[in-house]
Amino acid sequence: MHMRILYLDLDTTRPDHLGCYGYHRSTSPNIDRIAAQGVRFTNYYCTDAPCLPSRTALMSGRFGIHTGVVGHGGTAADMRIEGASRDFRDRLGNDALPAFLRAVGFRTVSISPFAERHSAWHFLAGFSEIHNTGRRGGESAEEVTPTALKWIRDNARQDDWFLQVNYWDPHTPYRAPAEFGNPFREVPPPAWVTEDVLRRQRAKAGPHGPCELNMYDDRVSPRFPRYPGQIRDRDDIKRFFDGYDCGIAYMDSHIGQIFQALEDQGVMDDLTIIISADHGENLGELGLWGEHATADHTTCRIPMILRSPGIRPGRVDEGLHYQIDLAPTLADLLGREPAQRWDGRSYAGALRSDAEVGREFAVLSQCAHVCQRGVRWGPWLYMRTYHCGYHLFPREMLFSIAEDPYEQHNLAAEQPALCRQGASYLMEWHDRMMSTMPYDVDPLWTVMKEGGPFHARGRLAGYCERLEATGRTEAAEALRRKYPGELKPGPG
Repeated sequence: MHMRILYLDLDTTRPDHLGCYGYHRSTSPNIDRIAAQGVRFTNYYCTDAPCLPSRTALMSGRFGIHTGVVGHGGTAADMRIEGASRDFRDRLGNDALPAFLRAVGFRTVSISPFAERHSAWHFLAGFSEIHNTGRRGGESAEEVTPTALKWIRDNARQDDWFLQVNYWDPHTPYRAPAEFGNPFREVPPPAWVTEDVLRRQRAKAGPHGPCELNMYDDRVSPRFPRYPGQIRDRDDIKRFFDGYDCGIAYMDSHIGQIFQALEDQGVMDDLTIIISADHGENLGELGLWGEHATADHTTCRIPMILRSPGIRPGRVDEGLHYQIDLAPTLADLLGREPAQRWDGRSYAGALRSDAEVGREFAVLSQCAHVCQRGVRWGPWLYMRTYHCGYHLFPREMLFSIAEDPYEQHNLAAEQPALCRQGASYLMEWHDRMMSTMPYDVDPLWTVMKEGGPFHARGRLAGYCERLEATGRTEAAEALRRKYPGELKPGPG
């Protein structure tokens, strides 16, 4: 069975900011066209956020608790060492998604700076051809597209290839070139961020809150005028949403160039196209702006659009799925057995028919900015916080995603039975994870014992001074009481 696969790997792209997912701004006409021809998944989640844990999970087909990669620094930023059981080559060289595809006859190609950005060399396992666009994730689309267009011109008519193209434009600091303009100048942003919501958020602590968009301060760069230092009023809210949405729209315009090149080569009609992301983006949810810092619906929900010959177009799948399910799904579509170590499971049945193959619940993880795990089931999101990353999140949070998609009303105190159900799901998952690996350590606790999430280490003393200088002394005192052992300056 011959197959050509284009995988568009779109950094920091929220599904609800794409037209095909119902967004009121026209950010994504080229993506929307493919969605109309394929299947659009509405409850698709990365297992581990943000970038490094998510793409490690995607390409390995395994949860971060199994690979060991759950953070952005320290021990939990490296794959676990196989140790005495390691053969002449490690097992990732056989069962990473690109390695699996190459073994069944595919030419596997990556156009991405990701491995160098995070020193994540394991990400390259199984790629037969690697094009590093060279700026470690600082690329704009015009620095990526020419490489993709050249590869398409030279190779697209061959059979059996898997091409990953990685765009970064929706990632902060929202750097769509000035000449792109602002197509949303006359279009209002989402209405849910009212002045009252903003006022409450500005009184709170937390990096990447509306008072510190530069994580721990409000510095701005003249190189990135779309990204402000603070959000003070409705004008700043609009500026912020415009910046993010321009990043998506600019990226989409370049995706259109790729589609045109594929049409020029005569391969567009029989091409399998997969469009997804590594994670979403906090745009006011939980008081965070311009960051992907939580284990929740906002950060971990990602778009998934799959168009392929033989798949009925225009369908919507509402089942719960992980991004690690992609590897076994492709194996299923190719008529191959999945790799033994993959944690995901195939949803090919949902592509071939209207079969319901979603999961009962999904567990989400974040250990780079905070240490949290979340559980999605039915209309609910349960979140358990182990380290709040200086946001003063409570130990437990519960949200009705159906009624409160922007996570504004914590129902934990009102719904203790649902919290117990969420905690039970989390325990069930954790027991299964720990029993299905040779290791005896949960990497979330490695992060905790090494000083907490990477982006918070060594920051507390300076951030408390910032809070006091900006009238939030009560929050500073609460943080000092909560984390007395973290007041010494550190490497961060």
